[in-house]
Amino acid sequence: MLPHAADAISRDGKSLILAYDHGLEHGPVDFEPNPATADPERLFELATHEAVTALAVQKGVAEAYYPDYEDDVNLLLKLNGTSNLWRGEPNSAVNCSAEYAAELGADAVGFTVYGGSNHEVEMAEEFREAQEGAREHDMGVVMWSYPRGQGLRNDGSPEVISYGARLGLELGADLVKVKYPGSAEAMGDAVKMAGPTQVVMSGGTMRDDEAFLRNVADAIDAGATGLAVGRNVFQRDDPERILDALEAVVFQEVDPAEALAIAESDD
Repeated sequence: MLPHAADAISRDGKSLILAYDHGLEHGPVDFEPNPATADPERLFELATHEAVTALAVQKGVAEAYYPDYEDDVNLLLKLNGTSNLWRGEPNSAVNCSAEYAAELGADAVGFTVYGGSNHEVEMAEEFREAQEGAREHDMGVVMWSYPRGQGLRNDGSPEVISYGARLGLELGADLVKVKYPGSAEAMGDAVKMAGPTQVVMSGGTMRDDEAFLRNVADAIDAGATGLAVGRNVFQRDDPERILDALEAVVFQEVDPAEALAIAESDD
């Protein structure tokens, strides 16, 4: 990784990436809890919140909406992704090149690698092309590192998640997104394995406010530099409220209970 390559999608060394690749990866079911968020415009509006350091979207959404928000939103363009209709061994189609991402004005690119899949070799080679293309255009590189496949019995184990973090370092990512491994200690191990590559926690499925914020705080305490979150923001009735709380937890390292109180007072 290169020094400061991810500065454009960070603030004071911390990142809060609002992920919105769910329409492709998961389908319309993810928008059912808050139907208004099926409209990408709503997410671009949320991405102007001061807590958000970048918005991660696929090519088509960027083409349609980013030109109206390029002065207010940092674009993290996801270069690969596969629909939930796919039922084969974990794989992810390359839908966009780093060169085209640069043409769209992206500040960074994102790329999923499923270590352990039967398609790992192919995906690593595709990541190499994306990573080197991003370097040519001074864009940061974020790896969604999700080891999974028929050869992995427990893809959520701390050991596997640490291995996923290490893949980010070894293959040249500036930031690596991993699942929360269940404890601050295990997250600390993943951070250690990533070396100078920054580690951000995946937001995962929606859970109650305090439990979610406690996971985030524990990850930050363990050395993670932030999170990449989608459903735990946009599935809520009041996404701005949780973003207010995340601003306090991630950037000010406020206790989750106090952060929620701050968010309530801002309403």
